[in-house]
Amino acid sequence: MNFNYQKQLVAVWEKGLELYKNGHTDSNTFPISDEIPFLQSIGLNKMDIFDYVEDWICEGTPDLATFLLIHDLRRDYFFEEQNRIPSKEKLNAKELPGKHEELEGIRWLPRIIPKARAKLRGELPQETMFCCGGDRAFFQKNDIHPAEFLRIVKKAGSEDHIITQWVVKRSQSS
Repeated sequence: MNFNYQKQLVAVWEKGLELYKNGHTDSNTFPISDEIPFLQSIGLNKMDIFDYVEDWICEGTPDLATFLLIHDLRRDYFFEEQNRIPSKEKLNAKELPGKHEELEGIRWLPRIIPKARAKLRGELPQETMFCCGGDRAFFQKNDIHPAEFLRIVKKAGSEDHIITQWVVKRSQSS
């Protein structure tokens, strides 16, 4: 299952696209129950498919490559840091910093750091997506790929200042 897991993940993505196009647009009833054991084996859940499929169909982004890169990082974190044991915690979306808050003059940065950590740990609640429209605007403005940001967040651990310094440097060079 590990050698070709990405092929199975692409197949789940493709199935999700067809389901969504055929009217299955409610995340609560999105019919991918047969795929759940596979998704759980790599640290993912139904929303990891639904959110990305929905945004791809409705907004044309993020694309399949970005989806795969993001979820490869989640899988790696699940295997290496969590020893394949899912977190029982969930991020409280109401406690996220506001959408207009800034850190070092960079809007959205205080909000996206805890979202990225929650994505890596598999702790995002159903109503919160990593790489949503607001996140994508942040990434585009600062010339950062979403998977690249996740790698920096993973590397920095709990050290927000490392992430902040990296983003400041990146935004100044773009």
